[in-house]
Amino acid sequence: MPNTKSAKKRLRQNIKRRERNRYYTRRMKTEAKKVLEAVAEKNLEAAKEQLKVAMKWIQRAAARGAIHKNEAARRMSRIATAVAQLEKELAAQG
Repeated sequence: MPNTKSAKKRLRQNIKRRERNRYYTRRMKTEAKKVLEAVAEKNLEAAKEQLKVAMKWIQRAAARGAIHKNEAARRMSRIATAVAQLEKELAAQG
C-alpha cells in the first residue's frame, strides 16, 4: 500500500486509467470480432458496416492511449484485409 500522499493519488489515478483503458480495449476487440464473424458468415454488407464501426473504435482506443498507434494500424489492416478477401471471393463466385 502507498504511504505518501502523492503515492496514494498516483494509485487512484492508475486505477481510473486502467478501467478507462480496459473499456476502450474491450469495446475495440468486441467490434473487431463482430467484423470477423460477419466475414465467417460470408455476409459482405454486414461486414462492411461493422468494419466502419470497428475502425472507429480502434482509432478511438489509439487516440486515448489505450493501445499503441502501430497496434491500431495493425488491427485495422487485418480486419480490412479480411473484408477485402471476402469481397474478392464473392466477386469470383459470381
